[in-house]
Amino acid sequence: MKKLALLPILLLSLTAHADEREWVPYKKLVEELRFDKFYAIPPAERDKINLFVTIKPNNKNYKPSDVVLTVVQGSERQPLPPLSPDYRLALVPNAKWMTEETKIMTSLPKGEKSAVSYLATTPLPEGLQWNYTPLMSSVAQMNQAIKKMAGALSMFAPSAKAVIFKFGHPAQLKVGGTVYNTDAGNEIKLKPEAALLKENPLMVASERPVEARVDE
Repeated sequence: MKKLALLPILLLSLTAHADEREWVPYKKLVEELRFDKFYAIPPAERDKINLFVTIKPNNKNYKPSDVVLTVVQGSERQPLPPLSPDYRLALVPNAKWMTEETKIMTSLPKGEKSAVSYLATTPLPEGLQWNYTPLMSSVAQMNQAIKKMAGALSMFAPSAKAVIFKFGHPAQLKVGGTVYNTDAGNEIKLKPEAALLKENPLMVASERPVEARVDE
């Protein structure tokens, strides 16, 4: 499954917890993933986007709980939040750690590699019914954020094109008078339509989605 990325996926070497070793400088990770640029965008211009970093070991035998990341700055140690079941981490830059000396340590054996990328979701209002425009305009907001994050490289950055609604079971999503059914992966992919953005119809789900992902 594709994940929205501004830069090529990073392959980073994770190292041992028993003999805890450096993974990557904190500042380098934040800047190369452009998370500092994302959080520099005014909140009102990113309120439809939740941005995560995914850290997924190439070795499929490793579970999210096997990946323990710890920020080390001098004698201070601060564990980062555990990865979610989908290998996600909410990375909000900490200005105190944006130094060349601050390192991220990891728990996996030396030589193991992980794919590091982005994943963006849009907040879903409570319940099973929502208006179309506030939700689907997250695609345009993500594309504006991409331009600001990529800067001079924006012409080479991919763009968001759809919102993917992920369900726990087969489900339906009604948009105005049109009903969409989930695919084999229990997902429904919708691209914003100009006419519907203007009309702002009601969206009604047969069950609450697990999430709404903004994707390519």
